[in-house]
Amino acid sequence: MIAEHDVTVYQGDVREQLALLPASSVQCVVTSPPYYGLRDYGVDGQIGLEASPAEYIAEMVAVFREVRRVLADDGVLWLNLGDSYNSAPVGRFSGGGGALAGRDLSGHASSGVVDKLAASGLPAKNLLGIPWRVAFALQDDGWILRSEIIWHKTSGMPESIIDRVSKRHEQVFMLVKSSRYWFDLDAIREPHAETTIAAASRARKPYVAPGQRPNAKTRGMAEGGANPGDVWSIATQPFSGAHFATMPPELARRCILAGSPEGATVLDPFAGSGTTLKVARSLVRKSIGIELNPDYIDIIRQRIGQTPLDFEVTA
Repeated sequence: MIAEHDVTVYQGDVREQLALLPASSVQCVVTSPPYYGLRDYGVDGQIGLEASPAEYIAEMVAVFREVRRVLADDGVLWLNLGDSYNSAPVGRFSGGGGALAGRDLSGHASSGVVDKLAASGLPAKNLLGIPWRVAFALQDDGWILRSEIIWHKTSGMPESIIDRVSKRHEQVFMLVKSSRYWFDLDAIREPHAETTIAAASRARKPYVAPGQRPNAKTRGMAEGGANPGDVWSIATQPFSGAHFATMPPELARRCILAGSPEGATVLDPFAGSGTTLKVARSLVRKSIGIELNPDYIDIIRQRIGQTPLDFEVTA
């Protein structure tokens, strides 16, 4: 097990709390920020209800510029973002508070703060392309964009639409600071498909020139399994607590295993219900979370199941 205080949670605004972390102090970042204009989490200072896509993207660039400062030179950032459509206003109810402030019972924002239809300047029903807009902006700010992974939601939420197909995926971007970085492909390899094994067994032996020794490895098959590729089919996992948008543990697990060695520190600057922190602890990593909404701190503690001795909260 990792030593005392293997999980630390900073409660407060991510833009302020990141400034408290030393430079190059984390090896891997796995996070899913609030998506643009989809939900109101009922907390002042939240990201996601900016007046326009451009303002949201500017906030993302500012946050992840600070993330880049605290990330090790050979560190990896895994950024999960969902998209949204041009629509009528969303935001808070005029009164009330608590975990459901500004949301209906499904957790979706309702009425009044963000008018995406007016803010984007695009005709109604446009898919805004927010994930790629953010990715390009981060690229322009100095990040190296290494991969776009498609998270295929095998149990995605149904949509009551009849004039387009239902959306069943989100993007996970892999970004790094430099061209040399920690990446453990072997940790996330998958079993070879039966068809691949059969094809390899039928393959002819390679030509061996006189005086050369044949290669003992089977052609076309990596030892330890196959590269998982850039489409990950992972079911969503609803969480019964107050946080509606939860990252599935399997998605966090793959990112953490590929992006960090045992004992490293993993950061989630938008900790939410604590999935990244919980998975990191199970994989023998230290973790740091930042969460604006104080209601979620107890949820994180309950999910991780730690005593006060090894769970540190900094406000």
